[in-house]
Amino acid sequence: MSDAVLPPLTIVEIQRRVGAELDRIGSVIDELGALFAEAGEELALVGGPVRDAMIGRLQEDLDFTTSARPEVTERLVAGWADAVWDMGRDFGTIGCRKGEWQVEITTYRSETYDPASRKPDVDFGDSLEGDLGRRDFSVNSMAVRVPGREFVDPFGGIVDLAEQVLRTPGAPEDSFSDDPLRMMRAARFAAQLGFTVAPEVVEAMTAMAGRIEIISAERVRDELVKLVRAPHPRLGLTLLVETGLAAHVLPELPALALERDEHHRHKDVYEHTLTVLEQSIDLEHRLGGEPDFISRFAALMHDVGKPRTRRFEAGGIVTFHHHDVVGAKLTRKRMQALRFSNHDIEAVSRLVELHLRFHGYGSGEWTDSAVRRYVRDAGDQLERLHILTRADCTTRNQRKADRLRRTYDSLEERIARLGEEEELASIRPDLDGNQIMGILGIGPGREVGEAYAFLLELRMDEGPRTAEQAEAALRAWWAARSS
Repeated sequence: MSDAVLPPLTIVEIQRRVGAELDRIGSVIDELGALFAEAGEELALVGGPVRDAMIGRLQEDLDFTTSARPEVTERLVAGWADAVWDMGRDFGTIGCRKGEWQVEITTYRSETYDPASRKPDVDFGDSLEGDLGRRDFSVNSMAVRVPGREFVDPFGGIVDLAEQVLRTPGAPEDSFSDDPLRMMRAARFAAQLGFTVAPEVVEAMTAMAGRIEIISAERVRDELVKLVRAPHPRLGLTLLVETGLAAHVLPELPALALERDEHHRHKDVYEHTLTVLEQSIDLEHRLGGEPDFISRFAALMHDVGKPRTRRFEAGGIVTFHHHDVVGAKLTRKRMQALRFSNHDIEAVSRLVELHLRFHGYGSGEWTDSAVRRYVRDAGDQLERLHILTRADCTTRNQRKADRLRRTYDSLEERIARLGEEEELASIRPDLDGNQIMGILGIGPGREVGEAYAFLLELRMDEGPRTAEQAEAALRAWWAARSS
């Protein structure tokens, strides 16, 4: 689905768009439909591709549903497709590629969750209407029979698409009982398309929030990533918090609503966090402009250490000392629970841990050594750290905001200047391990590591040295250490 909020559309405009899109892919859907019809089987373009065709955003991925069993589907497409795969056979799905189009064809089915199971039980169905009825939302429960191109919409999806509302085909309680992840998908679609979620759907999400616990961490993670990368993640995140779903999948977020930020007492940390997220998104052009999950999730998690570190001081002052360190640990723990990759965990938790470092810069009093350490500690996340630090300013005091911006401009200018002079991003000691061993006449071991650490600290404190200067410093350190 395209990551842009859908503008209002009339039903007439939707019909015009879907007709144009179906004409564009006619060679694929008509050929494939004819193959199945000749074999006495039904075939229909279904779900997301139909919805996307209606809004003029049809992608290269085409989903079909059919009366044919998987083995029949595989036989029918074998001579037509450029490539065929059957990894989804257990779920009734055969995949194939035809030119630029990626095609998945799934046997009519119904799937439900056992209350104690994380995996669906899959049963094949016997009608298109029955298949549509088990889908998540009415806007995804429309189909186009092929090759005749008959539009099938038993649940009013085209009206809901025009009105930009998310409803379930049947009772939302039944839909969410069948697959509780659909509750998170409601929040994700709200964030992606800017749709309103129908009141009865919100009510069911609230009553059944605990049911999300049976869904695997990986599936929850994937929905959360899509939501955070959407054009308006605040809409989806707010829905997760208000329905209680966030308490199960990202409990650190609703916990922020209970705290008061020491710098922004007119709003709680939760609201501050959502504002930081939005301001971070506004700065993504520095990364190339594409939705960046790591940057956004760091903004979302940057203050999660505050509830654990809140202290009340004399005079009514509230402090959150070391919330950066505590927040990094909580972030790491949550991302591990959601089965994120080690790379993403390291990147986000490092940003959370470093997000306050800039405030020690003051009016530019940092030494070059301190600037080097800032860059060294940020590593390959430096540009994201720039974004997070700038986004973290949500003060309404324009003079203060301008001062913070100018100060950070100054820091970035110093980083750029030192970077040109010293290649800051790859700071290493002026001598490597082999040189250290040769100069000191020692073999591999702990002492080489200690010497390396000494030279690295010297490099950070005083900048680059010549090999001769570094050797002299190393020999002096070794002599002092050995005396």
